[in-house]
Order: sequence, then C-alpha cells, then structure tokens
Amino acid sequence: MKDAIVISGTGLFTPPEGITNQELVDSFNQYVDLFNTENSAQIDLGHVAALNYSSSEFIEKASGIKHRFVMVKEGILDPEVMMPLIPERASDSLSLQAEMGLYAAKQALDNAGLKADDIDLVIVACAYTQRAYPAMAIEIQQTLGTRGYGFDMQVACSSATFALVTAANAIRSGSARRVLVINPEICSAQVNYRDRDSHFIFGDVATALVLEPAATCRAQQAFEILSSRCFTHYSNNIRSNFGFLNRCDPATSGEADKLFHQQGRKVFKELLPMIYQHLDAQLEEAGITPEQFKRLWLHQANINMNQFVVKKLLGETPEPLKAPVVLDQYANTASAGSVIAFHKYHQDFKPGDLGLLSSFGAGYSIGSLILRAC
Repeated sequence: MKDAIVISGTGLFTPPEGITNQELVDSFNQYVDLFNTENSAQIDLGHVAALNYSSSEFIEKASGIKHRFVMVKEGILDPEVMMPLIPERASDSLSLQAEMGLYAAKQALDNAGLKADDIDLVIVACAYTQRAYPAMAIEIQQTLGTRGYGFDMQVACSSATFALVTAANAIRSGSARRVLVINPEICSAQVNYRDRDSHFIFGDVATALVLEPAATCRAQQAFEILSSRCFTHYSNNIRSNFGFLNRCDPATSGEADKLFHQQGRKVFKELLPMIYQHLDAQLEEAGITPEQFKRLWLHQANINMNQFVVKKLLGETPEPLKAPVVLDQYANTASAGSVIAFHKYHQDFKPGDLGLLSSFGAGYSIGSLILRAC
C-alpha cells in the first residue's frame, strides 16, 4: 500500500430535467407523420422510403433504457426542432460543460475530504467538448481554484477510464500529487432525434473522481487501483463526423453524419469478443478470477451487451447488484456511465473487496481498472 494510488472521492451531477421513452416516442411519431405527409408523392413513386413509428416497447427491449436526464429539454420534443435549444453563453461566462463538471467535482472533493487547492491536475475527459480551446479543464481549474495544470481528452465512451489511467500515471511519474478527473457529458446535443434506431440512446450527466497516493488519503473509504489496462482498435462502426472542418464544405455541413450514428449489429458482433479478450488477459495478469469480484461497474450503453459481458465473465446471470444497471434511468451517458454505477454502488464494500470498473465503445476503445477497497 505504500506506493499505492487510490480513488478517494466520487461525485455525480444529475441534470434537472428528464424525458421518458413515451415522450420521445410521441415526438418522433409526430415527426414521422409530418415527413411521410410532406414526401407522400416521392414515397408513392418509390424514390423515398417511408419512415416507421417508434415505440416505448421497442426502445426498452433494444436497450433497457426507460428514461434519460437532459440539461435542456426545450426543443427536443418539438417535431419541427428535435434538438436541445441551448443558448450560447458569452465568452466571459462559465461554459455549460464547466458548470456541470463543477457540481460533480465539488462533491468528489467533499467525499475525498479535500479542498480545491489540494488538486494540482484537472483532466476533463468526455465524448464531446463544446469547444476546441481553451480547455474546459483549465476553465474549471480557474473557477474551482485548483493548482498546477489541466487538459481535456477524448476517447469517446472510454474517456473516463482512460483518464483514470492517465491520472494514475501522472501521480506515479511525479508530475501531479492529486488529480481530479471530470466527465461532463452533454450527450443530448449529439443525438439525431429523427433517427428511429438512435433517437433514444443518450442522456446528460457529469461525474468526477479524485485520485491520490494512498499515503495522503483522508477519505473514510477509498479504492486502490490494483491493475489498469487500455486498448484501442480502429473502427468506423460508431462515429460522429462533427468538427471544425465541417464549415469548410458547406454542401455537407448539415448532414446527419455530423451527429452520432452507428452500425449496432456490427458493433455488437465485433466489440464483444474484444472485451472478453481484454478482460481475460487483464485478470490473468493480475492473478484474479471473475468470481473474486464483489461488483462489476460496467459501461452503461446497452443492457443486452452488459448481460453478455457479465455472463461471459461469470458463466451465469448474477443477481442485479453484482453488475448494477443505471442506464434504465440515465440512458447511455457515454464515458460517465460506469462511473455513475461506481458512485452509486460502492458504499457497502469492506476492506479487501474487489471490483471491476470498465468501459468500452467508439474507437473501438476499452478501458478497465481492477479496484480493491481499503
């Protein structure tokens, strides 16, 4: 434990507004009626495909999602708008993403028994950042009053776990003493609410974690990082083409590929074996068997994928608390999903209990950490 690095605090900010599946379905189906009416002549000629209705039953069966939280609900359910109407803030005002991150960060610091000036590195890690620069991490550093330095990083849905590994390495190298990792995910803005296969997938949230040497830890409960592993393999099957170069080709700047899109069946088929191989190798290297884990805090994208991973690891379908699900209420919150599960379901751990924190997604990318309560 002398040179051990621990997670000493977690934080969670849940946005103020929520949307049920039925609300989304009602909005989407109104859009379908408008589209099919406006394009009826082309549909009759076979030049345009008619759109089909969505349903709450379809959404829950396909994903396990029942509800999601959003920062701004206005506009999302309007069939003629179908995106959150988020007013742009002045450059001298706190950005929306920094605001979300601050709520989670303050809670994480409180749980770690620390103050802002105890932190000398802030990493903001998420699927999207709302601007290129200055970094959201530096904005939070300034507003919160931390020392040292900060930067943003993006590895899609694995951003949080990759940031935890980066933070631990920074402490080991001596470039930081204590690190604040923040995951402010404004996922609602990347959703194509006109796409039946993905209009229900994402929600908004912010999470945060504090990492520090075990020797300086003041928290009543902490988790030692026993092992960490990152993996990437290039794939186009989960993609968003949004970026600053879009403006350079006005002919395509508003196309649907600038929002989230995926080939779900290919993702399921290709990514699952990578996850198994990744985790099998990490467990073998650590000398740990899956049965030794008290809990699995897994990426919260799709209930069916999680059930496959858990069953593959454990050889059976365990009781719900073994691999807690939060996506039913939060939906897919990109990199924050596994951290939400960790934040909500770790208080019953006793010293020595083991847990697995893992995320996976676009890239493809997989990040995982084996944690031991101390």
